[in-house]
Amino acid sequence: MIDRATIDRIMDAANIVDVVSDFVSLRKSGANYKGLCPFHDDRTPSFSVSPARGIYKCFSCGKAGNAANFIMEHEQMTYPEALKWLAKKYHIEVKERELTDEEKQAENERESILIVNEWAAGYFNEVLRNDRDGQAVGMAYFRSRGFRDDIISKFRLGFALTKRDALVSAARKHGYKDDFLVKSGLAVRRDDGSLYDRFAGRVIFPWFGVGGKVTAFGGRLLDSRTKGVSQKYVNSPDSVVYHKDHELYGIYQAKKAISKEDCVYMVEGYTDVISMHQCGIENVVANSGTALSVFQIKLLRRFTQNVVLLYDGDEAGIHAAMRGTDMLLAEGMNIKVLLLPDGDDPDSFARKHTAADFRAYIADHQTDFMEFKTRLLLKDVSDPIKRSEAISSIVKSISVIPDQIVRATYIKDCSLRIAIPEQTLISEMNKFIRRDREDKARQDERDASRREQQISTAPPRVVGAPPANQITDQLEQLLVQMVIRHGGDTAFRDMEGDDGNRYDISVAEYIYYDLEDDGVKLENALYQQILEEAVAEVQAGNTDVRTFFMKHPDVKVNSLAAQLGEDTYVLTESMQVRTNDEALRSQVMHLLLEYRMNILKRRIDSLIPQLLHSSDDEEKNRLREELRQLQEMRQAMAKRAGKSIMV
Repeated sequence: MIDRATIDRIMDAANIVDVVSDFVSLRKSGANYKGLCPFHDDRTPSFSVSPARGIYKCFSCGKAGNAANFIMEHEQMTYPEALKWLAKKYHIEVKERELTDEEKQAENERESILIVNEWAAGYFNEVLRNDRDGQAVGMAYFRSRGFRDDIISKFRLGFALTKRDALVSAARKHGYKDDFLVKSGLAVRRDDGSLYDRFAGRVIFPWFGVGGKVTAFGGRLLDSRTKGVSQKYVNSPDSVVYHKDHELYGIYQAKKAISKEDCVYMVEGYTDVISMHQCGIENVVANSGTALSVFQIKLLRRFTQNVVLLYDGDEAGIHAAMRGTDMLLAEGMNIKVLLLPDGDDPDSFARKHTAADFRAYIADHQTDFMEFKTRLLLKDVSDPIKRSEAISSIVKSISVIPDQIVRATYIKDCSLRIAIPEQTLISEMNKFIRRDREDKARQDERDASRREQQISTAPPRVVGAPPANQITDQLEQLLVQMVIRHGGDTAFRDMEGDDGNRYDISVAEYIYYDLEDDGVKLENALYQQILEEAVAEVQAGNTDVRTFFMKHPDVKVNSLAAQLGEDTYVLTESMQVRTNDEALRSQVMHLLLEYRMNILKRRIDSLIPQLLHSSDDEEKNRLREELRQLQEMRQAMAKRAGKSIMV
């Protein structure tokens, strides 16, 4: 357990803008910061970060919270894990007792794999630096690539010994279970049940997630064994912490530079990324030979919309530049292409040039993607059919661009380049757009049909199971929202207490005492907890209830406080409504009336079936009298609330 004092130190130190900026490119917008929400497919910045309140909120998908909530949601961590992450970032010591064997066994699979991966990365790096074979084989290879010690440390490069069970044996000595060695992909299980190292005899390139966790490894064979071998590189298999089509090599080391430069260079391999870093260009990532996926593009789009495809100038490089570009365009990315001189790839080119020279070359030779594709497909093409197919391919790429103005600009430019009337190209483009919409509509219909089939074959609902009372929950949520936002405000003045004296009381106290007079507690236990804690805080002299709940050690409480503490829409200061005491009192009293009326309605609704099914005359009379009294009470409350209701 992490004690409350340590949690307070962590949350006081955590700068929400600093934390979120590690994962999302933010731009200043008035007193707040804005960016693309990392929790849904956000095309226009709807994600707001408030440094004053220490919270984030997406005004599209509704996600909200403090720095710890963000790390939990983004990195799929538990609350203690997120607190430790923040503590490490801000150099705050967290003292915890040693976990028992039972608690270690209860660690979830994801965390266990991450722990094993972190240990393995250290093990491979230690072998590289201090083992005789690691020095003679692994380090010799990295030196031949020109990698400096600081770069080797930055990417935590390593070496796996050639002995087929070297890592397995070392891991067992450190107490790591075979099950997690297999699930992480570090080891492979033979048919007889024994394990062997997946990466034996290879130099190691660890993969890091956006948050810096080691999620997987890539291993490269060395020396003569690479000749004629189809798998020179081997990567970790998919696991609960790693999906290759979701990850980009180097994203953790590059994310700040990408955000700062508002541009990312996309290359193919590990050594391309590492050599460019060593050259001084850090805003670079690799998809490492896989076809570019939508997941990878969305990951990049959090930091920038500008991507430069950087490949060598041979046929393979040209093919790589063309691969996945329509997906990039469809996600609103701005694409440029740079093919390096024949015989050079980003790795070799970076080793021969300074960062300044490399950047100058990029600036002078990068080409807009449409210009690149037009030149490539139409070069030396005279056959009308092939030329028509090439133009159709170009127009299809333009058709996927979501921004109409950008599409129109490209169509105009394309018309001038290939000497075909603009209207002809627009007509062709519209065909592609219509076809794409029809395909999506058909897919939506198939998905809907599949969902209906799943519903129709689902087990029937248990007869008599009570439906959730949504109105009650909504009213309780509104009351708690009032407590979080205004709980410490002294809006009720000169109120008479039970002792006959007059008091000024806060919103939280008024709600609590008003409900307590009727023996009513909020049905949602979390809401009742917040109400009681708000009263205790106010009576202890802390009127800043909102901040108290935002920094609450219970993650359920601080998450709810972040969601309810902010409006759905952000208004400019001139548009914001000033809440005076009279308006606040009116809102609170109206909500309490609505809440009581709902309680009465539920009681009335429960009495009617009893009355209809009762065969005892005395019981019927009692139920009728109770029903009459409840209906009169509800009518009186409705009159006070200015409503007319049907009895």
